[in-house]
Amino acid sequence: MSKPVVIEAALNGATPKSRNPNSPRSIEEIAADAVVAVDAGAAIVHNHNDDAVVHDAPRRNAGWHDPQPYIDAWREVLSQRPDTILYPTMGSGGHDTEIAVRYAHLPALHEAGVLGQGLIDPGCVALGGGDEHGLPSPNDRVYINTYRDARYMFETCQRMGRGASISIFEPGFLRVVLAYHARGLVPQGALVKLYFGGTERGPLGFGMFPTEPCLDAYVSMLEGTGLEWSVAILGGDCVGSGFARLALERGGHLRVGLEDFYRGERTPANQELLEEAVSLCDEVGRPVASPAEARELLGLPSTP
Repeated sequence: MSKPVVIEAALNGATPKSRNPNSPRSIEEIAADAVVAVDAGAAIVHNHNDDAVVHDAPRRNAGWHDPQPYIDAWREVLSQRPDTILYPTMGSGGHDTEIAVRYAHLPALHEAGVLGQGLIDPGCVALGGGDEHGLPSPNDRVYINTYRDARYMFETCQRMGRGASISIFEPGFLRVVLAYHARGLVPQGALVKLYFGGTERGPLGFGMFPTEPCLDAYVSMLEGTGLEWSVAILGGDCVGSGFARLALERGGHLRVGLEDFYRGERTPANQELLEEAVSLCDEVGRPVASPAEARELLGLPSTP
C-alpha cells in the first residue's frame, strides 16, 4: 500500500485548557499550532473558536458562527504554509435555527479566500458522556441536521467548488452521502470522516465502536464509490489503540488532535499526536501527504 496518507489535525474542538493546557484557544495560539501541525505532517487543519456548536436555549441568530476569528487565524497560517487545507465547524440546527444562518460563515470564509474545504454534516445525533452509573448522561443535547439542511450543505459546497469534509457519526449519515453520490452530487474534493465513539470516558451514546468489524461495515458501505475516507476516535486514542493501523492497512486516512484525544491523565500537544501518526504511517509503509499532495489526491483546488 503506497497511497499517501492524508492526516488531519483537529486542533481543539471543545477541549478546554483545564483538561489539556496545550489546547490552542486564542487566534494567535490556533495560528501558531496550525503551522506546527503542518510541519509535523498534517495536510488538513480543523479548529473551533468560542462559538457554541450545540446551544442550550433559543436565542437570536442561533447557530451563527463568526467568520472573523477563522479569517484572522487562517490568513496567518496561509501566509506561512499556503497549501494548508483549512475548514471550520458549524452550529447545530433546531426549531429556532435556519440553515442559511448557521452555514453563513462558510461562504464568508470562501469569499475571504481562506476556506480550503467545505463542511457537510448530514444527520442528527444525541451528544453526551456517561454518568456516575455508567449510563448515558441525561441531557437534551442533540446535534441536528435535517435532510433539508444536508441538501443545502451539498448544494453550497458544489457552488463554492471547495470540496467538503463529510462527517459520519452514525451509519445513517453515510447512507445520505451514498444517495447523493449515486446522483453525482458529492462535491469533488470530498473526504468522508468516519467518527468512532471512544470508551475511555464512559459511554458516549453514539458512534460505532472502534473495532475491526465496525470499520469493515463502513468500508463495505463505501465499496465501489471511490470516495476517500479517514477515521477518528472521539474520546479516545486513535493511534495508541491500534485502530489507526487497521484503517491505514485498508487504504484509509487519519484524523488526530486534541479535539478528539482522551487517554487517562495524558495531556499531549497536537504536535506529539501528529508525530505518532507519522511514525505509524512509516511502519505501515505509506508515505504522508503534504498539503499539496493531499489536494491532488482529493481533487481539491488551491485556496484562492
